[in-house]
Parts: sequence; structure tokens; C-alpha cells
Amino acid sequence: MADRDDPPVASFTPAPTPFAPLSPGQVTVYRGASVIDGTGAPARQGMALVTDGPTITAVVPDSEVRPADLPGAETVDLDGAFVLPGLIDTHQHLSTPPNREQAEHAMRRQLYGGVTAIREMAGDLRQMADLERAALLGEIPGPDIHSAALMAGPSFFDDPRTWQVTQGTTPGTAPWMQAVDDTTDLRVAVAMARGTGAVAIKIYADLEPALVAAISGEAHRQGMRVWAHAAVFPAKPAEVVAAGVDVVSHAHLLAYHLADARPPAYKNQREHLTEVYQRFLDAPADAVGAFFAEMRRRGTILDATASVMARAPLSPPGAEGLARDVLKRVIGHARRAGVAICTGTDYEQPPDDPWPSIHDELDYLVNVMGMPPGEVVRAATLSGAAALGRVSEMGTIRPGKLANLLVVAGDPHEDIGHLRRIVMTVKRGRRHERTRG
Repeated sequence: MADRDDPPVASFTPAPTPFAPLSPGQVTVYRGASVIDGTGAPARQGMALVTDGPTITAVVPDSEVRPADLPGAETVDLDGAFVLPGLIDTHQHLSTPPNREQAEHAMRRQLYGGVTAIREMAGDLRQMADLERAALLGEIPGPDIHSAALMAGPSFFDDPRTWQVTQGTTPGTAPWMQAVDDTTDLRVAVAMARGTGAVAIKIYADLEPALVAAISGEAHRQGMRVWAHAAVFPAKPAEVVAAGVDVVSHAHLLAYHLADARPPAYKNQREHLTEVYQRFLDAPADAVGAFFAEMRRRGTILDATASVMARAPLSPPGAEGLARDVLKRVIGHARRAGVAICTGTDYEQPPDDPWPSIHDELDYLVNVMGMPPGEVVRAATLSGAAALGRVSEMGTIRPGKLANLLVVAGDPHEDIGHLRRIVMTVKRGRRHERTRG
């Protein structure tokens, strides 16, 4: 009981949540759906999906759903439209540099463009924590955010991007952007990273193989995912995979598996890139077979980020012309070995573009890299959920999973471009119609 001398408790009104998830008891029946479940299986026509609040409760033939069994349920007739899991962009940087207005604009475009979850691959996690909360509660429209805190060698922190995302503190000392070496107490460093709200450690640059393995082991011990560049120079691709990371990013870096050179630091990686690319392209398939088989055995996921190479080539003159062939060769090896590929972008479109960047990545994987559309749909859904470590919650259309859905007017297994024919996005049961986005 309050003391009579205590000041009165101020009343307050919480922020409005017009995009909030539906509450349990709010039941919706989507009828006449052609369901693409995210596993790679073909569409099942004439289906009904039942959602209760934020969760899918049934996926059954339309004929098995009787209105009398679901009193009070809202019915949405999809008239044969295709329903698939919400898309997942597994490589974003919405807070590098931090700009709240731009980030909110990008998140709105992502949601209305079919994206229901993203990996934020390091940045200013002070801002991202607030954006994550706002999107989760429904104060703003946007995908669910799963952020990584970055760890790299001390020599990396002269990179100007590290200053952009640690304003007010010192790069390398911020819990979300830490410099580590052999003297670092990794138990404390990982715990500090967890305290930012990050769900993963991103292992980035200027680290020896033993330290990559030590970070990975401690992060896993504390229940965090481990996301890394495919090469963390001086650690090379096979050493990064052997360290036990969950996801490796940037397919072109895997060409360094066959390189004689071992760049001493991140900033030196392009010095001999023409020779690195050419050696990879000239090598027989069996030269890399064991490496990709090891990725498959360990369950290491490849975040290819293929289209960013066409948009903003990362290779110096001489190597730039080889980059697309290297990407295509890497992705081909990964597919044949059974390595899961997910759909990260590593960029966002200019503000006036109506579509989020993931659609260009999907188009590029199909039309340039040669992946079948069905595989790319699986990469953008189930494999994306696996990269997040959230396959129990999202990535496929199954009872018990989140009602994160994308409804489109054509079959993306026939033409990946149909993913731009969006009718609505459903996130945690809440419908977001494209015409209103």
C-alpha cells in the first residue's frame, strides 16, 4: 500500500499499436488457397488455413472446414491465390549508419513487400532494439528483427563504419561492437553482447582460426547463434566452417578456400583477388568437393548475397569480370552438395523504389545464378528460418507456427516474378494489404 505522503502515480497513455499481432481468440479462416508450404513441395490447391491470433492452427482441404465449427471466425476468400511463408531477408544493415526515419521507411516497404523477418547483421543495436520492439508490438509496420553483435580483431576498428554505429562511445568497446584478442574474457564479452538484445554474434574480421573457434564455442554455450563472413582473414573458409559457425555470408569469399594467399587482415583481401578467382574457376570440381560436403555435414548455411555483387561490385579491376562466374560456381557446388542457401541482400533499395531488395536477390538467384524458382522460394523461407535458428516458429506453413504469410496472385514456382504480385502480407496474424502499403 502506498504511503499517504507518496506522490500520486501519473497516468499515461501507451503508444498506439495499429499494426499489432492479433490476439488469441481472434480467428481467421483463409479459404480457397493454393498453399506453398516452404519445404519445396508443389502447391496444394483448394486449401484452407485457420489462424488463431498470431498462430496457424490448421492447414486442411477447404471441404473440411465448416463455418459452424468456427463460430465468430472471420473468413477471407483468397479465390485460388498462392499462399507461402513470409519472406526472410538474412542480411540487412538498417542501422549502418543509424537513421531512424530511413529505417522505418525501409521496414514498412519490407513488410508490404512480403518480408516478415530479417537478420540485422550488426550496426547500432541501440536503435535496432527500439525498432525491434516497435515492430513486434505493432507501433510501426515492419518485419521481426533478429540482430547480431559484432566481434572482430582490434585492427579492424579504424574502419569508419565502426564509428558511425558507436557514436557516443569508443569503437571496439561498445557491447554491440567489440574488439577481441587472445586476452579477451569471452565469457564476459558474449554476455555483454547478449545484453544488447542481440541473438547472435557476427564474427567479422582480423581474427586467427583459434579465436574464431573460441568465440563460436562460447556464443553457443550461452545460447547465441554465430554468423560469420565466409572468410575472417586471416582465418580462411575451411577454418571458419570448422569453427562451428551456423551461417557464412558472401559466397564469393569461398573462392579463398583454394588460395595460396592468406590475407593478413580484412583490408588486404582484394590485393590478389584476380589470381584467387581464376584459380577457383580453373580448379576441378573434386578440389572443393570435400569442403562443401563438410558444410553440408555440419549444417552450415550459405548466405550468398549474390545480387549485391552486381549492384556494387566488391572486386578490383581484373577480378570484377570474374566475380559473377565465381558466384555461379560456388552456388552450383553448394547446391550439388546439399548445402542450404538463404536469401540475404546486404543492401536496401533507394527510398523511391516500391520494392525491398530481397526481390532483386530472388530474381538474381533464378535468372543469373540458375537456381530453380522452387529452390529459391525455399531459400527465402525455410532456409531463412534455419539461419535465424527459428524453424520451430517460422519458415513453413504448419500448425503451431507463426501466421507469417505472403499471399500472391501467381505461382512463384513457375515464375519467381510472381512474388511481386502481392495481395497481402500477414504477420503474426495481422493482415497488411498491399494496396494500403
